[in-house]
Amino acid sequence: MAEALDLHTVGDLLHHYPRRYAERGELTTLADLPLDEHVTVVARVADARVLTFNGARGRGQRLEVTITDGSGRLQLVFFGKGVHKPHKDLLPGTRAMFSGKVSVFNRKTQLAHPAYELLRGEEGDGAVDSWAGALIPIYPATTKLESWKIAKAVDAVLPRAADALDPLPPALREGRGLTDLPDALHRIHRPRTKADVADARERLKWDEAFVLQVALARRRYADAQLPAVARRPVPGGLLDAFDAKLPFTLTGGQEKVSKEIFDDLATEHPMHRLLQGEVGSGKTLVALRAMLAVVDAGGQAAMLAPTEVLAQQHHRSVTEMMGELAQGGMLGGAEHATKVVLLTGSMSASARRSALLDLVTGEAGIVIGTHALIEDKVKFHDLGLVVVDEQHRFGVEQRDALRGKGKQPPHLLVMTATPIPRTVAMTVFGDLETSVLDQLPAGRSPIASHVVPAADKPHFLARAWERVREEVENGHQAYVVCPRIGDEEDERKGKAAKDDGADKRPPLAVLDVADHLAKGPLAGLRVEVLHGRMPPDDKDAVMRRFAAGEADVLVATTVIEVGVNVPNATAMVIMDADRFGVSQLHQLRGRVGRGSAPGLCLLVTEMPEASPARGRLAAVAATLDGFELSRIDLEQRREGDVLGQAQSGVRSSLRVLAVIEDEEVIAAAREEAVAVVAADPELERLPELRTALAALLDEEREQYLEKG
Repeated sequence: MAEALDLHTVGDLLHHYPRRYAERGELTTLADLPLDEHVTVVARVADARVLTFNGARGRGQRLEVTITDGSGRLQLVFFGKGVHKPHKDLLPGTRAMFSGKVSVFNRKTQLAHPAYELLRGEEGDGAVDSWAGALIPIYPATTKLESWKIAKAVDAVLPRAADALDPLPPALREGRGLTDLPDALHRIHRPRTKADVADARERLKWDEAFVLQVALARRRYADAQLPAVARRPVPGGLLDAFDAKLPFTLTGGQEKVSKEIFDDLATEHPMHRLLQGEVGSGKTLVALRAMLAVVDAGGQAAMLAPTEVLAQQHHRSVTEMMGELAQGGMLGGAEHATKVVLLTGSMSASARRSALLDLVTGEAGIVIGTHALIEDKVKFHDLGLVVVDEQHRFGVEQRDALRGKGKQPPHLLVMTATPIPRTVAMTVFGDLETSVLDQLPAGRSPIASHVVPAADKPHFLARAWERVREEVENGHQAYVVCPRIGDEEDERKGKAAKDDGADKRPPLAVLDVADHLAKGPLAGLRVEVLHGRMPPDDKDAVMRRFAAGEADVLVATTVIEVGVNVPNATAMVIMDADRFGVSQLHQLRGRVGRGSAPGLCLLVTEMPEASPARGRLAAVAATLDGFELSRIDLEQRREGDVLGQAQSGVRSSLRVLAVIEDEEVIAAAREEAVAVVAADPELERLPELRTALAALLDEEREQYLEKG
């Protein structure tokens, strides 16, 4: 059990909650069982017959049992010597629980060799009574460990629930009318009524939400105790000079978010702010203004990008936006000018030396780089602000190391273009205050998105390549994105690929697709290739040629997902789009339509129409609202591990809490947590809560929060 489901202690088992409950009267509908999933159903045997057939080794036997639950029928199949016992057990009229993997044979849904547990008869009347009328808990199970075996194990440890430590402070529990923990555990595992289940879930959701929010509230409390240098913009300085030369006015959203940031920078403890904004909403401009304010106040600002391509691009766009203000110490530099230096791993030794010198003397007010910035050799004159781009690509250790570069902890601004619903931000980035940029600046064009079902309608794919040609003929450029690079990279990726059904071939690769396009549908166009394993100089050269319009079509992996800015690129074709996540597709799509011409995004897939993968793609095609998409994404992926989000492989700490559905619980738990921590930061009066925190923040998560 420990291995199959990662359950090691009595507590693990008590917190392994049933996924759902079957009732004697109305059961899981057999009519809509998911293919290829391991299911447990409760049903009655309608008929059973043994068929004899001539197999390869002479005569064989097959037992076919049809079961029904009123909504539909399902066939069970047993072969060979395995037919005798089920033939005796599964007489017409018998009710049982069946567990197995749903497959299709001859167009019929079936379970082959399912495990089963009879629901009456052989265990005498006691079993009937205990089963009758009660709700049958169906546990998340595996092939090796059926739901009813887990149920028996839970029965054995359920008496121990009485010793469970209750993490909720009594005042909170009574004030909110929540049942106590031992009672909630009894009710969730062995409910008598649906009301029992509802009460138990309500209570257990509070546990999860509250303990998590206490962890985050303590983190924020500790941060608020740290000292930091207040950085107030100086009138008539670099920021004012920059604003004066902007060719447009800031949007209302940019004004509002800038004010939130400037207010934070003016305080004497470190800012920890998350800046969320749609692709193209002008996050970089807001971040740059914050950096200029810090330089005005005598400090330095560092911007960290996840890749070299991005760091170079940020450096280019920042120096272009600043113009002569970025030429500090040079002829032609403006009077308030500062230096903007780039620092990446692949720079030449002399360029690197000169950049490091500018940092340590304070000559450079702004530095932009990759994690090369974090190396021990890098010393700052007075680091006041760190801007981290694309948080989810950037580990916690790196943020931590950079923090240590200031004389006091620098202010921190984290930018992400992945829109996160408010409650998720409260849960995942609960140690950061959140600012949202949700208006797009004027001049951005709409993007039309369409799903191209290559298997059902091959002529749609041919039309897609014609559309790419038309865009190029009109003087524009296009991206083609593939999930894989293709050279010596082995087929592991193919095996590990998302399986939404009929998927056997390895994912399409950049090198193969580029070759096929150049010789076939896009012959005569200038097709170039870009992927993560090319040397940095080659990558940069390709991007420069594409940006300069010297290539028509760029066939790439997701290296272009973040931040590549070529306003003349208007079309994007995403191959095997079903292999990308919803937010990734939204990110990729944000690379087109960045100029004045409208964008076009084609999502190519071979998935069948009714598959979940097609549903995801249809959702992406239907809306450009990233927040709406991130909700869809989360509902489909469920929550993953919200605490160790993308930072550690710990299994989900959330068992009953659904980040999207339980918005109210999370918001209320956050308020209660803030009050509890303010009154008793060390939780000295709440030993049970301390214990629950320790359990939640096992080693890895503790580090995650510490370094957040």
